[in-house]
Amino acid sequence: MRKSFSRASGRNDAWFAAACIVGLAGLGLCSEAKAQDVSANVAVTSDYVFRGVSQTQENPAISAGVDLTRSGFYAGGWASNVDFGDDTDAEVDLYAGYRPEVAGYALDFGVIGYLYAGQPDGADYDYVEFKAAASRAFGPATLGAAVYYSPDFFGAAEDEATYAEVNGAVSPADKWTVSGAVGRQWVSSDLDYTTWNLGAAYQLTDTLALDLRYHDTDQHDFGDIYGVRAVATLKATF
Repeated sequence: MRKSFSRASGRNDAWFAAACIVGLAGLGLCSEAKAQDVSANVAVTSDYVFRGVSQTQENPAISAGVDLTRSGFYAGGWASNVDFGDDTDAEVDLYAGYRPEVAGYALDFGVIGYLYAGQPDGADYDYVEFKAAASRAFGPATLGAAVYYSPDFFGAAEDEATYAEVNGAVSPADKWTVSGAVGRQWVSSDLDYTTWNLGAAYQLTDTLALDLRYHDTDQHDFGDIYGVRAVATLKATF
């Protein structure tokens, strides 16, 4: 579970996220000039880890999602079971944005709404993040960075939050990808921490991949869910 405190405006954030997503989707995906691309994914993981923190009390999770892209615009949804030690049982993410390419850099500007089913009355876990990311390929390697900003973060009393990450991936051999990231989460209520991960994925088939990954943070005092862990994920993409 992410560090949480009661707040008043989470559900307003959720409606705001939905409005942004509908608007962005309408801008880019309703054009008749380009063909659209629809993809779906299903995954089983030994632990749902978000920014180094277990969202399932270190238990397995099943997730599924769908994405629609057109002319650089994208919109989609994703869902997974979660366990915060209360009645909350599912997370649903809705997102949309635009991915242009400029001077060899792949850019990504988007908005994400995080919605939680079964949350207790008054918890107001729902929140919104705005995303800006960039990456560039250098031969078999790709380097990137991303920043996420929330004006009213998960479970926090009107707290602002920023997450910044640098990441990289390389394909050392056919069907293999090694990747890792280092990130820092800042929260205005002093719940800051640093997280990092390193892992390798193997493409079992054209649609099925296995990822083995190490996660850790520098704040084990926040609880066991912030501790070191190894996670195995089997993901199918269609």
